[in-house]
Amino acid sequence: MIIAAMTSALALAACDSQQAQNVEEAYDNQADMIDNQADQLEQASDNMTGAAAANAENRVDALENRADAVRNMGDEKADAIDGH
Repeated sequence: MIIAAMTSALALAACDSQQAQNVEEAYDNQADMIDNQADQLEQASDNMTGAAAANAENRVDALENRADAVRNMGDEKADAIDGH
């Protein structure tokens, strides 16, 4: 997650326009909320066993993938604004 935050910061620096930065920041904020949900679920799964723990871990992975997809979508939209 720290790597994702650093990547996001570098990506924001690469945006040419303020509008693109705003779009990318909005998507990053949404992705951060999803990552927070994944972190909370992962903490809760520490107290689970068996199938419940496996199910929770699968949901954590799905949430993390969703956060990555949201960040990528923000990057693409920002690039489209900047004409890249």
